[in-house]
Amino acid sequence: QVPLVESGGGSVQAGGSLTLSCNASGDLFDVFSMGWFRQAPGKEREAVACISSSGHYTPYSDSVKGRFTISRDNAKNMLYLQMTNLNPEDTAMYYCTTVPSCATYRHYSGAFVGQGTLVTVSS
Repeated sequence: QVPLVESGGGSVQAGGSLTLSCNASGDLFDVFSMGWFRQAPGKEREAVACISSSGHYTPYSDSVKGRFTISRDNAKNMLYLQMTNLNPEDTAMYYCTTVPSCATYRHYSGAFVGQGTLVTVSS
């Protein structure tokens, strides 16, 4: 597993924006497809977005499509999630992780390596 550290979470009001970051260690970051997932208290894990190793394929969940943008900088070992027009339903702990493929990332059920970053959206 690639060591991963998420950051950038915080508290915002509905309609606000945040950008999450995921810092990967090691030399293999550019080999992996990467996904963002979230989990709210008492709810199932939700796959939010994925980006292929090249950055060319970026599927999104219907709940965030048009509001969130996933990106990566392989030279810096960084993954990002730009979140706009946030609403209270976006409140959750957000995790980044390597995934086998963006074609199947919604089915990823492995453990998260990082501690996650908390996003809280108030109405």
